[in-house]
Amino acid sequence: MPVYRLTANSILRSFRANGKRHLLLTGGRGVGKTTLLRKLVPLLCSDAPGLITTAYPADRVEMRETVTGCTAVIGRFDPALPVGENRMRAIPDGFLRLGVPALHHMAAGENAWAVLDELGYLESGCPEFRWAVEVLLDTKRVLAVVRKQDLPFLNAIRTRQDAFVIDLDDPAPGFGCVVMASGLGRRFGGNKLLADFHGAPLISNALELAMLPLFQSRIVVTRSAEVEALCYAQNVPVLRHTLPYRSDTVRLGLAALRNQKPALRGCLFLPGDQPLLTKASAETPLLAASPDTIVRLCAADGTPGSPVLFGAAYFAELLHLSDGCGGSAVVRAHPEAVRLIPAQNTVELCDVDTREDLARIDKQQ
Repeated sequence: MPVYRLTANSILRSFRANGKRHLLLTGGRGVGKTTLLRKLVPLLCSDAPGLITTAYPADRVEMRETVTGCTAVIGRFDPALPVGENRMRAIPDGFLRLGVPALHHMAAGENAWAVLDELGYLESGCPEFRWAVEVLLDTKRVLAVVRKQDLPFLNAIRTRQDAFVIDLDDPAPGFGCVVMASGLGRRFGGNKLLADFHGAPLISNALELAMLPLFQSRIVVTRSAEVEALCYAQNVPVLRHTLPYRSDTVRLGLAALRNQKPALRGCLFLPGDQPLLTKASAETPLLAASPDTIVRLCAADGTPGSPVLFGAAYFAELLHLSDGCGGSAVVRAHPEAVRLIPAQNTVELCDVDTREDLARIDKQQ
């Protein structure tokens, strides 16, 4: 299965909403950890000092201090080591001569941030370096790549309570998506979800977002035979019903997803009538979510909007909403659980209720 590539913007907005101290990227080889780190640095800590490692296969690993440009060899290829294992042998002198003093300078310096790319098994083998990293994490904010290896030093870093960790192999495990597509379109004067928007039905954007591989499962809930047919044509899971209330749409969608994936950690409720919502804004709530939170997008002035992601702790309430209520009733009951994430552009949050809305959004594209 292809690797899902997150955007730096999504990660950054999720990190800021989460409120943690450090931002750590982890994952297997080739998932883009260093590429993302390089994109995050100018957005988050452009002038931060750092330590950067570079591997030269079948030769050596070098560490470079970004402030001075000085380098040291911290690993040497050892052909005597078994094939199939990591055949770089740690060079303690390189860590002691360059890495440890650099970490101490960063910890004592004025910059609030430090950058480490990357922490791996070679670094684990030098006690003085490990201790200096821990001091740095306790005194500064750190943006780092941490290799996905089962080693005590790396495990301790990834499990710190003050660290926001993005596992690029599986960045948002256990989340589903319900596309809310049951509106009758009375104010629009017809089925707005099928209205033309730049040559495609208005709902097309929501269907595309729902099919992002970041979601473990998804379903469109609708009263419309035409929307149902469109979903079938695009191989999008769909549930058609005839029940009258918004609470029915919420309940039917969530129940269907839980039947497929009983261990869901959360569910994003995605309106079918937001044609300008971007991939980045659809994935950002998932990165910031946890089972006991409610995450929603907001405008630049803090006005809450949709979509809304409910952690699993609120599933029981969503499945037993009163007739005529929507998920907003659960939001109002748990204001302490709500995390707001600004949309990239407030226009993304605009939905279509009338033909005038559609014309206005079309001009803002």
